[in-house]
Amino acid sequence: MSKFIDRPRYVCALGGAIGTLKNLHRTIPILHAAAGCGGNISNALNYASGYLGSGYCAGQALSSSNVYEQEIVFGGEERLYEQVENTIKIMDGDLYFIVSGCMVEMIGDDVKSVAKRFQDRDVTLLAADTGGFHGNFFKGYDIVLSTLFREFTIKTEVKNEKLINLWGIVPVQDVFWKGNLKNLKQLIEDLGYEVNTFFGEDETLDNLKNAGSAVLNVVVSDTAGIEPARVFEEVHGVPYISVPFPIGPHGTREFITKIAERLGIEKAFADKVIKKHQARYFSYIERIADVYNDLDLQRYAIIVGDSSYAQALARFLSDDLGWIPELVVITDILTDEQKEIVRERFTNFESGLKPKVVFDTDTSSVKRHFRDVWPNNNGSRYYNSFSPAFILGSSFEKDLADELKVPHLSVTYPISNRVVMDRAYAAYDGAIRLTEDIFSALVANR
Repeated sequence: MSKFIDRPRYVCALGGAIGTLKNLHRTIPILHAAAGCGGNISNALNYASGYLGSGYCAGQALSSSNVYEQEIVFGGEERLYEQVENTIKIMDGDLYFIVSGCMVEMIGDDVKSVAKRFQDRDVTLLAADTGGFHGNFFKGYDIVLSTLFREFTIKTEVKNEKLINLWGIVPVQDVFWKGNLKNLKQLIEDLGYEVNTFFGEDETLDNLKNAGSAVLNVVVSDTAGIEPARVFEEVHGVPYISVPFPIGPHGTREFITKIAERLGIEKAFADKVIKKHQARYFSYIERIADVYNDLDLQRYAIIVGDSSYAQALARFLSDDLGWIPELVVITDILTDEQKEIVRERFTNFESGLKPKVVFDTDTSSVKRHFRDVWPNNNGSRYYNSFSPAFILGSSFEKDLADELKVPHLSVTYPISNRVVMDRAYAAYDGAIRLTEDIFSALVANR
């Protein structure tokens, strides 16, 4: 018997598709689904992602066919055609993209055939089947990128030897995606390359359209974006590498080194880039060395989040901050093969620490997994309490933090107790911000 997921940390594939499209420059998603889908998804995307906002022609302005009983009985393709016609007339965009919900897919509506009816128009219109039952947010992201790489990115045999594409940081699902992309883009630019991230600052659809001329795709994840990378390689002949999401000196050094090796960049030059960024990082970190020691700010830690953030946070706490990550709860829905890949990321910390890693989508299970690691007192006179400690996770973990009487910082989706703008936690600069936020939480009540 299938089970329900207690307080999920993602929306469905349809929500992932909309969240991806709403953050592409001048792109207008057109939803073909029941009336409630758009409103529910809008709330989940906007209010659980650091109060993100609607984006360009999304949110409460999201174009939707809003199918009802009549369309479910007789089919909704004509209603969708009418909606596309009106959307093109009213909304000014450079790319229109139809996405479908569960109900219309179950009755057999063909959104791609509707899109083809506009192929003689002076408009770029794409479509994809993104019913929620296909998967979660990450699946919607993969479906949209795969469609764009097949049908929107221009095929070319001419390559720009200094151009790289980077993705795998999922907009909205990673609440800090825009700042994170900026930080990682800067690192690769320092290696002497141009970078397309598609969702970053000052990027337009031209970056996506001309991405086929790149010489390498970098996927900053072991799971999200891998399928689109395979599609890109098949269609455009551009290879890809997968690198872990980096936070702090140890993770970022690995990030730079792996990309430099793949591109054939001299080690001495890559090391120079690393040393420059590390010098800046440690010039700030040394400012808190006194308070770190005088107030004894080392902590045990619980980390709850998706596979990309969980490994990056655990490595940062263990190898860079000198903390002890006791438990890591990974909330993705992953295959057994993907779990093994992710689990391997926790075996090579330079500190030698090996936190307990569990895979569980249910929010209520986090407390149970913690008790497995750190049993209850049960009246023991010499009980070693879980203190001092800290929890990094989502807004959902605040209840556990209150119960354990430990500080907490929301860094993974959903985040509803912080407003997030351009903040970033990736790489060196992001680690400075994360250290600042963590220690601010520790001293907030002094």
